[in-house]
Amino acid sequence: MGEQRQRRIGLLGGMSWQSSALYYSLINEGVAERLGGVHSADLVMVSVDFAEVEQVQAAGDWHRAGELLAREARALEAAGAELIVLCTNTMHIVAPAIEAAVSIPLLHLADVTARAIGVAGLVRVGLLGTRFTMQKAFYRERVESHGIEVLVPDFDDQAVVHRVIYEELVRGIVSEQSRAQYRQIIDRLVERGAQGVVLGCTEIELLIDEHHVEVPLFATTRLHAHAAVDWALGDSSRAAR
Repeated sequence: MGEQRQRRIGLLGGMSWQSSALYYSLINEGVAERLGGVHSADLVMVSVDFAEVEQVQAAGDWHRAGELLAREARALEAAGAELIVLCTNTMHIVAPAIEAAVSIPLLHLADVTARAIGVAGLVRVGLLGTRFTMQKAFYRERVESHGIEVLVPDFDDQAVVHRVIYEELVRGIVSEQSRAQYRQIIDRLVERGAQGVVLGCTEIELLIDEHHVEVPLFATTRLHAHAAVDWALGDSSRAAR
């Protein structure tokens, strides 16, 4: 196979490092599969201290969060990145601040996910994520702008989903009890009309996969990573708008 120039991906990660490690693996695996041999991805990465990010999340200080991630995005651009991949769903709440700070595109996770839902022919999906992702409009409305209805769990179920993410999954704890709770929550979304479910937090993919449910799952980390590989290897059809 002839040599193919890769465009350099900039990974903005650490939120949490477990999900960022999955991004790194998936992108490298994707490049190796496409190019063969001993090829791996051309990328640079910054990994922030999640404790600092979690503090500003809890305080609702999204301006500070935007400043923090915009600074790191500029560092990626300075290191030669040609695309920013923000390795988290929740922090896309500050995507506008990141986009304003750099001259390179941000591959927006909600757009990538919505396109996959559209390809699957679905028009109504459930959304699991942190309480910020489930309750705030930034993610849900971005998906809905593609003509897709988004359902979220009720308040009590949202509390369970959020607790498991922050108390277990970001610490690398995978519990069968929590998996059973998530499956029940997904069942309730399906009963309300969800045709599929968006795993709108990267860590959820450590707990739930297609073997655990009977409806299509949209694993956002994998979708995002695959779209980044497409972009890096010259298929811009999935890149940021």
